[in-house]
Amino acid sequence: MKVGEELLSNLDVDYIFPENLLFQTGYLTIKEMVRAGNKNIYTLSYPNLEVRMSFNDAFLTYLTYDPVSKDTAQIRIIETIERDDIEKLKDILHSFFSSIPSDWYMNNDIENYEGYYASVIYALFNGAGLTVIAEDTTNARRVDLSVLYKDRVYILEFKVVDDKGEGTALKQIKARRYYEKYIEGYNEINLIGIEFCKSLKNVVNFQVEEMRSK
Repeated sequence: MKVGEELLSNLDVDYIFPENLLFQTGYLTIKEMVRAGNKNIYTLSYPNLEVRMSFNDAFLTYLTYDPVSKDTAQIRIIETIERDDIEKLKDILHSFFSSIPSDWYMNNDIENYEGYYASVIYALFNGAGLTVIAEDTTNARRVDLSVLYKDRVYILEFKVVDDKGEGTALKQIKARRYYEKYIEGYNEINLIGIEFCKSLKNVVNFQVEEMRSK
């Protein structure tokens, strides 16, 4: 998050913003400061891993009303990554999205947007303590999500479809060669295309292709 000096220095409790409160209490910290014209621009982020995990845990618990389903999903994700048995990720995600109450989809159309599904999966991986890069930059646009673990990297692309999946998510990863960024430095690269159905609000297509970079 990028903010100006006015927001950070505000101490008026009758006119305070959430970002200011989080900074003053230490839940956000300054990671970078740059000078733009006559203004200082500050980049705020989590101060440490524990705070990052707790933020994402809080979001998921609020989303599902059920901390047990959130904890179960995160534990299973960690176990899946550790065993490199990524095919099981489909069932984990399908079960978690099934636990989100239908109330969240009333009076809105969030089920139509990739960003909604990407945010939930980002929070699951982040809350599990894994190293996650959202909107990972490459020379061929951005990867929706990259997960780094030891000598392996998992590249995830998401698509929202009307009915059945067509494999377009995985095709995009391969066509744009997102994996080339990680050929050096990682022994194994996993390409994961996930498609979500608007009406079902859940995973309808899950494809994995493994590459050995060395």
